[in-house]
Amino acid sequence: MIVMKFGGTSVESAEAIRRVAGIVRERLAQRPVVVVSAMGKTTNKLLEIANMAVGGDARTSVLGILGVLRDFHLEQAAALGIEDSLNKVPFGITATFKELKQLIEALVVMRELTPRLIDTISAYGERLSSLVVSAAFNRLGVPSLHFDARSVIKTDARHTQAAPLLKETYEQLRISVPSVVQSGSVPVMGGFIGSTLDGVTTTLGRGGSDYSASIVGAGIGAEEIQIWTDVDGMLTADPTILPGGHRVETCSFAEAAELAYFGAKVLHPATVLPAIEKNIPVRILNSRRPEVAGTLIVSNPPPSDKPICSIACKRNITLVNIVSSRMLMTHGFLRRIFEVFDRHQTSVDMLATSEVSVSLTVDNTRALDAIRSEIESFAEMTAEKDHAIVCLVGENIRGCPQVSARVFSALGGTKTRMVSQGASQLNISLVVAAADLVRAVESLHSEFF
Repeated sequence: MIVMKFGGTSVESAEAIRRVAGIVRERLAQRPVVVVSAMGKTTNKLLEIANMAVGGDARTSVLGILGVLRDFHLEQAAALGIEDSLNKVPFGITATFKELKQLIEALVVMRELTPRLIDTISAYGERLSSLVVSAAFNRLGVPSLHFDARSVIKTDARHTQAAPLLKETYEQLRISVPSVVQSGSVPVMGGFIGSTLDGVTTTLGRGGSDYSASIVGAGIGAEEIQIWTDVDGMLTADPTILPGGHRVETCSFAEAAELAYFGAKVLHPATVLPAIEKNIPVRILNSRRPEVAGTLIVSNPPPSDKPICSIACKRNITLVNIVSSRMLMTHGFLRRIFEVFDRHQTSVDMLATSEVSVSLTVDNTRALDAIRSEIESFAEMTAEKDHAIVCLVGENIRGCPQVSARVFSALGGTKTRMVSQGASQLNISLVVAAADLVRAVESLHSEFF
């Protein structure tokens, strides 16, 4: 069995869903289980409608936007030839939007949007998309059975970011999914959503659909988990900075984790932890170009002669410098600094220290003024905006002594404000001015790729 997860852009329209049906049809011999995100930007629109409802917008305006969203789903269903069949079932599109309308009308009166209600409302996107995709599969010659993900993905009650109860979830998956696959049907369920043991709807938070796919894959012992998106896989550079980067054929989960932390958005490894724990390969594929082999992420990739796997970037970085000669030879300087950042819930990306000074980077400046007021009781602090982090990631960095020399040679006259290497032995990270970012990435990519 394999798990195939299709993101929002892969199921955003009737045309896209037909393409997905074709992809799945070609892989029926691998006994697929399909997990889908909401169609396009449906979840964002649902939350926008909910916020309008509690924010005082006119009832007619709120329900008008909801009607547009309903009509979109009905139009796509009609284009697929499944509108009539879907609306005959008690939980079809029309019935689901009637239920949703009643909930939104209640919000207009209540004027309160609790985390539990946020989960209930945002879950409608995946509930609808999984219904549409399953019905479309049957219409297009792919035998399918719809699963309400809430019946198999069991979680705690931390609404908007629930944690799966893996023991209970794996048991539900083991009981219900393999028998359907063995009968020749393709199970289709929505990602991102689950429910408590009491049946209350929950969501898994950021990257929830990838997380769902990973949980399902681990629960059924899948041979591979495929994440179908709108890119060919991981690339050797951020395409918004350097178009034309090469596709990364294979990388490790550790490399993927570093790349995700420093800006790569194709996959966040935290969402595939169940796959990592079960040692299930994860493959990133493009639903618009299914012939491309994509990127395979595994625990132990085959040896490579390239020291660098990819170059990631993190923009909108602020460089913070903290200096205090009074702290010379004084115990606890770093502890005092990080206690301040912790109190203000501000994460640090990079760090460089000397005896009396600390340089660090942050991407969230919301609490920086409050942090400064505390820091200045024992040190001087300055903050410089408009910087970026360039991160070179590769398992082979630790074994190639010339990598650092090649990095600085390639950068030439580009000024670096901070350098970090050694914490993970998988990356070399540099801070440069935002204005120098493109030039730095181009130079480094030319050197290593």
